[in-house]
Amino acid sequence: MASTLNGRQRVRNNPAIERFGVVDVIFIVILVVLCSTCIIPFLHLGAKSISDNSFVMAKKVYLFPKGITFNAYASIFRDGGLTYSMVYSLIVTAVFTVMGMAVCLCAAYPLSKRRLKGRSIFTFLLMFPMYFGAGMIPSYLLMERLNLLDTAWVLILPLIYSPYNMLIMKTYFQSNIPDSLEESAFLDGASNFQVLFKIVLPLSKPILATLSLFYAVGRWNSYADNKFYIKTESLKMIQYKLYQMVSSATEAQTTSMSEAAMVTSTPEVLQAAAVMFATIPIVIIYPFLQKYFVQGIMIGAIKG
Repeated sequence: MASTLNGRQRVRNNPAIERFGVVDVIFIVILVVLCSTCIIPFLHLGAKSISDNSFVMAKKVYLFPKGITFNAYASIFRDGGLTYSMVYSLIVTAVFTVMGMAVCLCAAYPLSKRRLKGRSIFTFLLMFPMYFGAGMIPSYLLMERLNLLDTAWVLILPLIYSPYNMLIMKTYFQSNIPDSLEESAFLDGASNFQVLFKIVLPLSKPILATLSLFYAVGRWNSYADNKFYIKTESLKMIQYKLYQMVSSATEAQTTSMSEAAMVTSTPEVLQAAAVMFATIPIVIIYPFLQKYFVQGIMIGAIKG
């Protein structure tokens, strides 16, 4: 009884609970509505992708599947086109993320050091593309001159440098890696590369995870460069193939699958299954990086 009374007394003395009022309820409602706009469409597509065609065509499937069947996913795996695009997209995204982080690190780390001569000039030159771009036609002509059109490298090289990501990483280094730590390492005979790999990078896991996720998600969701630069079917990433499937007519959607993959799934169910198939990798990876993502964003946003 005494412990119960003490617990109630602590609850009453908690200022956070005492201040809970109408404004808090309004904020909670707004957050629930915003979260619902993200979760409900995902649940709707997931339910449609494993529902029977008759229920989907009758518009009876909302948040829960009816007549559960996996024919649409079987059709995707039998066709092989989306499966190949998935593997190809994973490889391109992995190479793009590694190269992007390497380029970003090579730019951000030197610019975060006051001892770099001409730092302000280099910063201006590297930040200039963030505000001004040449446009689509000059970019296309440049890719053509460099013989990158219709190759996998046109999906990787043009976008590996991101001024925004470089700015976040540079700010993180300035705010969280003290100069005294590096100076003590230099006094012990360490080189710049030893300081970078043995001191700076181990202390920068949150920002590295955050920007890696930025690079990976940005590359995975992008399809505009596929549309303009790629013609060969085997070089198209899964997001662009998904875009083609969703935007094409019903007849084109049905015949886009090979004859060996044709099952009794309707185009609408195939679309839902394809969207879920393309979304699964990000949904799997994100929970493992979430804590680093939030921490890196908060720390990298502090101006040093």
